[in-house]
Order: sequence, then C-alpha cells, then structure tokens
Amino acid sequence: MTRVTDDVKYMRLAVEQAKKCKPASGAYSVGAVLVKDGEIISAGYSRELEGNTHAEECALIKLASPKCAVGATLYTTMEPCSTRLSGKKSCTDRVLENKISNVIIGIKEPPNFVKCIGADTLSESGVHVSYLSELDAECRAPNDHLL
Repeated sequence: MTRVTDDVKYMRLAVEQAKKCKPASGAYSVGAVLVKDGEIISAGYSRELEGNTHAEECALIKLASPKCAVGATLYTTMEPCSTRLSGKKSCTDRVLENKISNVIIGIKEPPNFVKCIGADTLSESGVHVSYLSELDAECRAPNDHLL
C-alpha cells in the first residue's frame, strides 16, 4: 500500500471510532487510531472511558505502556485540543508527552467551544502534522449535531 492509501485506511478506522460516540450538546464526537510500524496499537473515541475523556486520551490510556507511542502516528478525525474547558490536560500535551512523531488530522477543531491551536503547537514542537482533506466530509459527519 502507498502512504496515502494507508492514511485513508487508518483515518476511516478513526471515523468508525467517532461514530461510536453518543452525541453530546457540549462536546465533539472524535475518533483516534494510533499506528506504529504499520500496526494499530490502540484506538479510542470521545467519552469512551470515564471522566469526560477525549478520543486521543482514550487511545493513549489503553496502551500497555506509554513507551509504545514513541514514534507512532496518530490519526484523529479532529485536531487535537489545545485547551480543555474541564481543566484536564490537553490532547496536544498528551501527544507531546508520549513522543508521537506524526499526527494526521481529518478536520480542524471548529471554534464552537475554544480557539484551538493544537496543530500549530504540535508543528512548532517538531511533530509532523498533516491534514487528510479528502475525508473532510466523513470526519465532520459524527458532529452533524454541532456543525
């Protein structure tokens, strides 16, 4: 498979994760898939685990060890948050702490709740960030209740 084909495949799996979210009026429905060496090492979706959890957070919590994420690629249907209204650690900070090398994003976080600068912060910190614009509509669909 080519890199682009792999990206589409993994992002579609992230979309499937996002579809598992129960829509909430005050939160986005996001899916995330972590891939390392061509293998899925974890996946998650918003509010999957207790405590108002985000998709990227869930995927990282479910890893056998935080060291598993070093050098991995994160596919997320929406830009990782840079600020959480709950006061919890942002997903951007979690990506940096876990030394994830690449983040492939479906869509930017809309400004409904906060102004997100996650992609910019990651790029400035040396993480390779790219958008998979050809799946824009698929990544937006789980959030039709908000967008």
